[in-house]
Amino acid sequence: MEPHQPPFLVFGAPQIDEAEIAEVVACLRSGWLGTGPRVAQFERDFAHFRGIPAAQVAAVNSCTAALHVSMLAAEIEPGSEVITTPLTFCATVNAILHAGLTPVLADVDPSTQNIDPDAIEAAITPRTRAILPVHFAGRPCEMDRIMAIARKHNLVVIEDCAHAVEAEYRGQPLGTFGDFGCFSFYVTKNVTTGEGGMILGRSEEQLATARILALHGMSQDAWHRFGDKGYKHYQVVECGFKYNMMDVQAAIGLHQLARVEESWRRRVEIWQRYDHAFASLPIRLPAPADAETRHGRHLYTLMIDSQRCGITRDDFLEHMNHARIGTGVHYLSIPEHPYYQRRFGWTPEQWPHAMKIGSETVSLPLSPAMSDGDVQRVIEAVHAIIAN
Repeated sequence: MEPHQPPFLVFGAPQIDEAEIAEVVACLRSGWLGTGPRVAQFERDFAHFRGIPAAQVAAVNSCTAALHVSMLAAEIEPGSEVITTPLTFCATVNAILHAGLTPVLADVDPSTQNIDPDAIEAAITPRTRAILPVHFAGRPCEMDRIMAIARKHNLVVIEDCAHAVEAEYRGQPLGTFGDFGCFSFYVTKNVTTGEGGMILGRSEEQLATARILALHGMSQDAWHRFGDKGYKHYQVVECGFKYNMMDVQAAIGLHQLARVEESWRRRVEIWQRYDHAFASLPIRLPAPADAETRHGRHLYTLMIDSQRCGITRDDFLEHMNHARIGTGVHYLSIPEHPYYQRRFGWTPEQWPHAMKIGSETVSLPLSPAMSDGDVQRVIEAVHAIIAN
C-alpha cells in the first residue's frame, strides 16, 4: 500500500472566490455571454484602477493580442525594428512578427533581469522605430531612462505589463509611460479572467483604432448592434482580428480586480517568508525591490547554480515535482528556441545574461490562494533538496 501523498500544489493556481462564481452564473443566466455590459464595466474599473480615462482602455482576449494591435495602431512601418528583451515569453517576440516588424534583442541587467537601457542604446539602428520593455516578474523597468532614449530617437514605446498589473515606477502606474501598455489576465496572472488582456493607450485616437482592429475592424460591437436601444448597422473600416473579450471572462475579472490590493499584499507576505527562509541557502534570491517603485510580485524566481548548489536547475525541477509542488521556468531565453534560431540565426551566447538566467531560474508557487501550510511545504521542499 502506497503512503498517502499530499495534494499536488499547482503552480500559479488562481484564487477564485464565490463572488466570481456568482457573477459568472449571473452572466450565463442573463443570456449575454459575448462582449457586452460586463466587459464595459471591467474596462471602466480598470481605467479607474490605473487612474486614466475610460476612453483610453480596451479589453481584449490576451496580452498577445494587445501587443499586436498596439503596434498596428501605432502605425509603425512594416519591416521596422522593435527592440525588446531576450528574457520573456515567446508571445512578446511573436507579436512583433505578427505586426510585420523585426525583433531586435537587447540583453538584460543581471541583477534586475529587466532589459538594460545601455543595451537598448547599443541596439538602435536607423531602422529602429520602437522599444518594447517587459516588466519582468513584476519589477518595473527603468522607465525614466527608457523614455529618455525614446524621446531622443523619436521611438514608440509599448510596455509589456503582463507581470505588472499593480506595479508603479516613481508613483506612476506601469503601462501609462509608453504610447501603449499591454496587460495579461491569463490564468496564472495576478488578476485573471482565465484568458484576457487590456490595452492602455496614451492617445484616445490610437486606442480607438486598436479597439476597432481587435474586433474585425468593425465600427460597432455586437452589444451596440443588438442591444435594447435598437439595431445599429456596422461598417468594416479596417482589416481587423477576432481579439475581443467576452462578458463571461469579464465576470471573473470584475471581482479579481476588486481584490487586487488584498491579493498583492498576500503575495508580499509569501515573498517575505521565502526571502527569510532561503536567506541561508546557496541560491540566488530575487533582488530587493528598487526604492521609489512598487514591485508587482508576480514571479518569485530562484537561481540554481549547480556549482554552488550541487544540483542542476532541471534536477531541482524534478525533485520539486516529486515533492508534488508545481514550479515554472521563466524563461529560457528567446534565442534558445529552435524557431528563432532558424529564422534569425540567433545563438544564446549573444545575450549572455539572459542565457545564464534562463538556464538557472526556477519560479516557485506564489498565489494568494496558497495557505500558510502550502507556503511551508514549498519552503521545506526547497531546503530538503538544496541541503541534500
